[in-house]
Amino acid sequence: MNIFVVLILALTLIVILLRFKMPIGPAMLISGILIWILRTPEPAYLWQAFTETLQLKRTYDIIFALYFVMCLEIELRTSGTLSSMVNALEKIFSGVKFTLAIMPAFLGLLPSLGGARFSAPIVEEAAKNLNLAPYHKAAINFWFRHIFEFSNPIIPGMIIACNIIGVPFSVFLKNLAWLTVIAFAVGYFILIAPIKTDVQKTTDTDKNYSDILLCISPVLFNFLLVVGFHLDASLSMLLVTIGMFFLLWGLGRKVNAKEVIFDAIDLKMFVNVLTILYFVQILTVTKILPEIVSAFQSSLLPVPVIIACISFIIGVLTGLSQGHVAIVMPIVAAMGTNDMTLASIAMAFGVAGQMLTPTHMCLIVTTDYFKTDIFNTLRPCFFCEVILLSIFSIVTYLIY
Repeated sequence: MNIFVVLILALTLIVILLRFKMPIGPAMLISGILIWILRTPEPAYLWQAFTETLQLKRTYDIIFALYFVMCLEIELRTSGTLSSMVNALEKIFSGVKFTLAIMPAFLGLLPSLGGARFSAPIVEEAAKNLNLAPYHKAAINFWFRHIFEFSNPIIPGMIIACNIIGVPFSVFLKNLAWLTVIAFAVGYFILIAPIKTDVQKTTDTDKNYSDILLCISPVLFNFLLVVGFHLDASLSMLLVTIGMFFLLWGLGRKVNAKEVIFDAIDLKMFVNVLTILYFVQILTVTKILPEIVSAFQSSLLPVPVIIACISFIIGVLTGLSQGHVAIVMPIVAAMGTNDMTLASIAMAFGVAGQMLTPTHMCLIVTTDYFKTDIFNTLRPCFFCEVILLSIFSIVTYLIY
């Protein structure tokens, strides 16, 4: 069966299952099994994908990083630090709108799945007096958390892309950083500007602004541990969570250790993450992704269109920046090293793919926290991506 027919059937099945309220993890797994049946129905492939999923270091790094971030969020929330920080930020920015946008954006500088879980309660707290639907808050958290995908030197996809293309990060920054500005502006126009904030402003002037530093310090220390000391995200989050626990106690803000440890266990979330990682591994062992690349390469489409299509589709299927970069960037490099036009196209459309797919881990974490529907959350993000890609395509066509 034609590879594109298989993909259409698989994506259609995912949409149908999600519409019938099936959890995202099992829906993705059933779709992966459908792909396996239609392409390589040999039990050995399923077993290989299963064992590799359990053996990959990435699997446990994601699970434990997410768990420790949830522990950290409970510490900050139950100690009152989180709400104090939001109140202080509202005074600094003379309102809540900028806080809603800037906090998930700042926390997005740290490319960790847990970051989406950490920024979600901040968005929830900032929007507590606003009449926002759960999907709207989820979309705000999800979109702004990823605006630095084009300009953050520690994004895994960016690191891999620079190595494959053979150019320093500064070159990528020069060609792509402007998309971060556009992404923020588009997100603000679509998601933030329409919000009505005719609520009673607080007159309390005695809030402790040091709570802002107290809340963002875990991100700063995590950044230092990951970048400076090259620790895994899970280990760095463990150290930060333990350190914050004792710091809060030292400041007289006692936190219940039992509550932190047990309330952070979310079996549904962990199952969803594991099954999606299994889905991605099924695509890997059945060689579906290289087959997509070969199909496009044999077409008569212009090279930039081919690169854009492949990047977008791989982004949708994997939901990972590493996924579309590792598959598409070698093709770009083979077509001409230092061709930053094609590299920029690959990054822009690959990120768009990973932002519009239910396989994206941050989307799963966000919608799970806000208890909302994936499709409702993705709808405003879709409009944001259409505008962003349109601007990028026009500028790229006119300049390059």
